[in-house]
Amino acid sequence: MERSEMINEFYTGYNEENRLSKSRHGQMEYRTTMHFIHRYLLQPGKILELGAGTGRYSIALAKEGNSVTAVELAERNLELLRRNAEGLDNLTAYQGDAIDLRRFADDSFDMTLVFGPLYHLYEAEERDAALREAVRVTKPGGTILTAFLPIHGIMIDNYLGDSFPDGMEENFTEAFRVRHFQDQLFTGYEIDELESLFRELPVTHLTTVAADGVLEMAELNQAFSMSDEAFEAYARYHLHFCQCRELLGTSAHAIHICRKNSQ
Repeated sequence: MERSEMINEFYTGYNEENRLSKSRHGQMEYRTTMHFIHRYLLQPGKILELGAGTGRYSIALAKEGNSVTAVELAERNLELLRRNAEGLDNLTAYQGDAIDLRRFADDSFDMTLVFGPLYHLYEAEERDAALREAVRVTKPGGTILTAFLPIHGIMIDNYLGDSFPDGMEENFTEAFRVRHFQDQLFTGYEIDELESLFRELPVTHLTTVAADGVLEMAELNQAFSMSDEAFEAYARYHLHFCQCRELLGTSAHAIHICRKNSQ
């Protein structure tokens, strides 16, 4: 099955609409991501979101007064995004693939958000094309935020237990190198591996951030609970420490942040 077909099939049956609000780990991922968007964006700005899903970030940023362009590959997500964005004249949504942004000129956006593509790009050529395109369309001095899945977070959240041998076989070679192949649907990265993808690009690394920490693993335990007061305490702790290297690898989601070099 082609990548686009596989992605459309998955998101047709998956509720992306509530992913960032229905759980504590989703709420933390959203709060952390918005925290760092606001840190590096001079508002109002011109923003491109790639892999925009149903528009949670794009709509929020448009409502803050930014000019937002959203690109989403999955047809069902795009349909919901356009419906959710009705009445927002400063948000434009396209169906498209992050590996080909020819509709956009060089140096067009103050900030580019790559918030889904690297989850599903298995071929090195396509992955590198998406990153090159994201950098190309960003203005010199602009910021690129790229979301990715730490491989050890995948192993802990999805395979810890009797299925761990299956997880090892699916995600690592015999020499413990991370495997990337289409049948995974979602692919993960070691932190150093992901950061190395940007080293030949004209960017300066700013930080790498754990987006939600170990909350997804905790919530897999049906006995887990967290009051609003406890969550607020965790959020303060998490936002203070989320750039610590020792916390990155076991987070379910992470964000690489870099700035395009001035020419």
